[in-house]
Amino acid sequence: MSAVKIKKGDLVKVIAGKDKGKEGKVVSVDPKNHSAVVEGINMVTKHAKPSAANQQGGIIHQESSIDISNIQLMYKGKATKVGYKFVEGKNGQEKVRVAKATGEVIE
Repeated sequence: MSAVKIKKGDLVKVIAGKDKGKEGKVVSVDPKNHSAVVEGINMVTKHAKPSAANQQGGIIHQESSIDISNIQLMYKGKATKVGYKFVEGKNGQEKVRVAKATGEVIE
């Protein structure tokens, strides 16, 4: 498997699946399972029993994970692939993410 090029907090666009075309912010990334949870994407219905944390119980709608291959980073309003480049920084060379569409450094 390749390295995960999406980070928590990135704005991404769904490029495949039932939510194709939607955009959202990455809530969490799981590199081991090659998946991410995106705000408002891949919503599932869970049935919860009453508990101390949720005294009412009932039906809960929440985000489920989506495969990394089905999302693409949005940079300056456009979906782009992500690459890496080494640049001179404070502590010698630093590895930074680069937008393949424009060649600009991300962040």
